[in-house]
Amino acid sequence: MAKELHKEAFQYAMTELRKEFKEKNNEDEFTIWFKMNYVEDSVDTITVSVVSNFMKTMLNSKGYFTLLQKKLKEITGQNIEIKCIIVSDDSSTTKDDIPEKPAPAKETKAESSEKSKPEAGEEFKNKKHPLLQENFTFDTFIPGDNSNFAYKASMAVAKNPGKQYNPILIYGGSGLGKTHLMQAIGNYIYSNGGDKLKIFYGSAESFTNEFTSSLTSKKTNQFKNKYRNLDVLLLDDIHFLDNKKGVQEELFYTFNALHEKQAQMVFTCDRPIKEIKNMTERLVSRLSNGLCIDITIPNYETRVAILNKKLEITGKKLDPEIIDYIAKNVETNVRELESALKQILAYADIIEQEPTLEMAKNQLKDILNSNSTQNISLDIIQKVVAENYQISISDLKSKKRDKKYVFPRQVAIYIARELTEISYSELGNEFGGKDHSTIMHAYDKIAESIKLDSSLEAKLNILIREIKEFKK
Repeated sequence: MAKELHKEAFQYAMTELRKEFKEKNNEDEFTIWFKMNYVEDSVDTITVSVVSNFMKTMLNSKGYFTLLQKKLKEITGQNIEIKCIIVSDDSSTTKDDIPEKPAPAKETKAESSEKSKPEAGEEFKNKKHPLLQENFTFDTFIPGDNSNFAYKASMAVAKNPGKQYNPILIYGGSGLGKTHLMQAIGNYIYSNGGDKLKIFYGSAESFTNEFTSSLTSKKTNQFKNKYRNLDVLLLDDIHFLDNKKGVQEELFYTFNALHEKQAQMVFTCDRPIKEIKNMTERLVSRLSNGLCIDITIPNYETRVAILNKKLEITGKKLDPEIIDYIAKNVETNVRELESALKQILAYADIIEQEPTLEMAKNQLKDILNSNSTQNISLDIIQKVVAENYQISISDLKSKKRDKKYVFPRQVAIYIARELTEISYSELGNEFGGKDHSTIMHAYDKIAESIKLDSSLEAKLNILIREIKEFKK
C-alpha cells in the first residue's frame, strides 16, 4: 500500500466531524467512539486501527464508519473505503480480527506425521462457505419457547436435506433469529457434505436483481442453470417479492425444478406467506406445502440464556444483576438484545473499567427510549390519531366511508402495525370487525403514499413521537 495519499483528508474529516458533534453537544460521544488512528492508504482505501474488536463492532453498528466515509467524499469527491484493523494498546503491531494462536510446542516427527493425517471430513470442516456467516450455527443459537420448534425442525432439515420438511418456511419479526437458523442449516450441510453440494444463500432482493440483470443481458439460461441445479437453496426475506410477478414466476419454476430433484429449500419471511397480498396463488401454495413455522419474541428466561451464551462466546463476564437488567428491559428481539450487550462491553472496554449496573443504565438509556414502543397500546394510538384528525375514537373504529374517517383510520392501522405486534386479524377486530385483507389494504395504502408524499411521512413521524410520549 502507498502511504499518506489521503492522510490529510482523513485528519481534516475527523476535525470536521468533531466540530459537528460539538455543535450538537455530543463531543463526549465523538471522544469515546472515534478512537481510531490512521495507518496507511491506497488510491481508494484508508486503513485505520482501533484498540479492540468491540470497538470495531460498535463503530460499524452505530454507523460511524459510514459517517466518516461520507465526510471524506465531501472533502475529496471520492468514494473511499474504510478498512479497520485491531491494534492492542500494548503493541505497535497491527493484527486482524482473529487473535493469534499461541505457538505450538515442538513435536517429534512421528507426532507430526500422525497429526498430518486428518480424520475423514475433518479438513473440510474447517473451511467456510463463502456465502454463509460461520458464527451462524446451531451451537450459537439459543432456542426457547419462542423458537424451539423452529430450531428442532431446522436441525432435522440439516441432517436430512431434501428428505424431511421440504420446503421449510420460517417467519416472524425482524431480529428474532430466522436468518441465523437458515444459515445454520446451510453451515451444517456444508460441513458434512463438502464440495459435492451446491449450496446457495441469498436474499430475495439479490435474487430479484440478478434475475432482472439476466433479462437485460440476455443471460436467462445462465441464471436458470445456476438456481435450478442447486442442492440447497436458502432464500431470505421472500416478502420482498410482493407484487413482483415476473420474479415470482421464475421462483415458481425454480421451486418445481428443485423439488423434483429433491433439493432442500429454506425460506424466511416477515409474516405468514398467505398474508402477502400480491403473491401468486400457485407460489403461495408451493411455499405453504412444506413446514411453516413462526418465531416470536423470546421470553425473559430465553433472553437471559442468550446473554449468557454471548458472554461465554466472547469470554467476558457480567454481574448477574446487569444481565437481569438487560433481559428485563430489552424485550423487542434478539438483535437488540445483543446490541445492548455489545454497547455495555464496548464502553467498559474503552474506559478500562469493570461494567457496573449504573454504567449499563447510562449506556442503554437511548436504546430503551427507542424501544419504549413495547408499552404502547392500541388505545393510545387510536386516541392520539383521533385527536389529531379531530374525529372521535368511535368514528375511527366505525365503518363510515367518508374520506375524513377513512384516511385517519388507515393512518392508525399503519402506525399500529409499525409500533406493535398486533396481527392484522386482531386489528380488524379493534377497528369495527373488519377482515384482515381490509386491514392489510389500509396498511399498504399508507406505505405506498409515504413513498410519494414526504409531508405525509413527516406527519406520521410527529404522530409517532406524540404516541411514544403520551402520558395517560
